[in-house]
Amino acid sequence: MKLIAGLGNPGDRYQKTRHNAGFEVLDELADKFSISIKNKEHKGLTGKGIIMGERVILLKPQTFMNNSGESVAPLAKYYGIKPEDIIIVYDDIYLEPGHIRIRKKGSAGGHNGMKSVIAMLGSEEFARVRVGVGAKPEHYDLADWVLSRFDKETAAEAEKGISEAARAVAVILSEGEDAAMNLFNGN
Repeated sequence: MKLIAGLGNPGDRYQKTRHNAGFEVLDELADKFSISIKNKEHKGLTGKGIIMGERVILLKPQTFMNNSGESVAPLAKYYGIKPEDIIIVYDDIYLEPGHIRIRKKGSAGGHNGMKSVIAMLGSEEFARVRVGVGAKPEHYDLADWVLSRFDKETAAEAEKGISEAARAVAVILSEGEDAAMNLFNGN
């Protein structure tokens, strides 16, 4: 079984914000593969199903971004899912809207949600799909920026990135990380 966790913040107040790109990717996967993300377990909302022939659990941690590991790690432990069978999807301010980047493993890169996941799992050995949300303008506070919504000019690009990230997760599941990196990185 594979665990696919999309990082974000719970509640209507945070819907469609830059920080919730991970949640939006999971929503797209859930719609495309008829998986309902409504079960409450391990401080998150989960849904089980099949994507590209793989049994998966989709997870939207409800811990708020900076404590995402408090949901990801206990759920992975409960189901006996090893780090190498986990895919984390999250926002990245270093990528422009519409762009994604896939990595097999690595550091948190300054992302607090990822810091929490890595600390709680005790490993960096899991795949990640980063979804571009655009660089913070000079006059913005970082927290205000990632909690803001896309303007009309960038909303279409952001939606494209969310769709590309959902496709990338499907490719990772069907063909592996290397194939997904070759297909999506550099676009």
